[in-house]
Amino acid sequence: MKKNALLATTSPHKNLVSKFSEIRNHSVEICRPLEIEDYVVQPIVDVSPPKWHLGHTTWFFETFILQPDFPGYKVFDPQYNFVFNSYYETIGARVIRTDRGNLSRPSVSEVFKYREYVDRKMEEFFQSGYFTESLESLLELGLNHEQQHQELLLTDIKYILGHNPLFPAYKRESISQNRNDEDAEMLCFSEGIYEIGFKGEGFCFDNELGRHKVYLNDFKICNHLVTNKEYLEFIEAGGYDDFRHWHAEGWDWVKQNKAKSPLYWHYIDGKWMNYTLNGLQEVDLNEAVCHISFFEASAFASWKGKRLPTEAEWEVASQHLDWGKRWEWTNSAYLPYPGYKKEAGAVGEYNGKFMVNQMVLRGASVATPPGHSRNTYRNFFQTHLQWQFTGIRLAE
Repeated sequence: MKKNALLATTSPHKNLVSKFSEIRNHSVEICRPLEIEDYVVQPIVDVSPPKWHLGHTTWFFETFILQPDFPGYKVFDPQYNFVFNSYYETIGARVIRTDRGNLSRPSVSEVFKYREYVDRKMEEFFQSGYFTESLESLLELGLNHEQQHQELLLTDIKYILGHNPLFPAYKRESISQNRNDEDAEMLCFSEGIYEIGFKGEGFCFDNELGRHKVYLNDFKICNHLVTNKEYLEFIEAGGYDDFRHWHAEGWDWVKQNKAKSPLYWHYIDGKWMNYTLNGLQEVDLNEAVCHISFFEASAFASWKGKRLPTEAEWEVASQHLDWGKRWEWTNSAYLPYPGYKKEAGAVGEYNGKFMVNQMVLRGASVATPPGHSRNTYRNFFQTHLQWQFTGIRLAE
């Protein structure tokens, strides 16, 4: 089987076909609780309308698989390439990111027709002789791409509804927090040479490849995430008013945004309330704090007399950690591993060109689709962003 710099897969053909159907259906299920008006809202540049996510993930399969590899395929609408291209310069011009919420057309119903059309053509493609083993890695990339957007869908839906003055619930179901009642403790790791990076069979993104050795000094890392109770202590101690704990850029961010708490926290009638996917609720002190920027995570760590772990420390310690509830900020800049090489063409734009001015997050979150997490996964965001399901783990 072909193994390229982007990913590797040993999944049998039939398993991938079944996986395609499951993942495509899951995106639709995520959107099922929405009202039609919810599909088109874009409150800020970082939040894309749910309708756009549904169209973009469909465009990916049409553009990268059906058009080049399925002879006789006719695109659903030639104008959709301009509408649903995200950032691929190789593919051509596109609607700028800030204007995705201005797209009243194509309508939501037309986007669903687009999905149905492409899914039907993909089924025909799978049954034809044109879907060969050499395309399995590209299909696997497309599936993982859609799973990334499923997490973004939930994240963006929460932002859309959480900034509505009515604070409507997404749905009245509890998202499991997998709460661990064991006491938090600092785990000790000895100095030495360790290896990090993806190894073995199965899928990974190109930024995880290039397994390499790192030298680490003695370090300690907490087995649990910082809780809302701990973070509330930081707030009440004046953490947002004390410049000593903040990076200069972070302190500017606090002042410019009048930041006083995590995203979705509201002080109402003497109580801290938190907008959740189940609506507005009193802050659960035992849950891991969520929707924290890197600036806030770093300031909290400083206030506690500790620090954030590096991504190498996190990966080395990961098998001993309770992870998967929040994307965890690390103190590592998002940079390529030794020997990193970008793929040729549009697929090479997937990760490499973002390796500047961003920090790495490790783990996964309650919004991460099943089967889409591993301890080598390198997520990355700008330092000021709060809208993802991000949290804090301390190290020293």
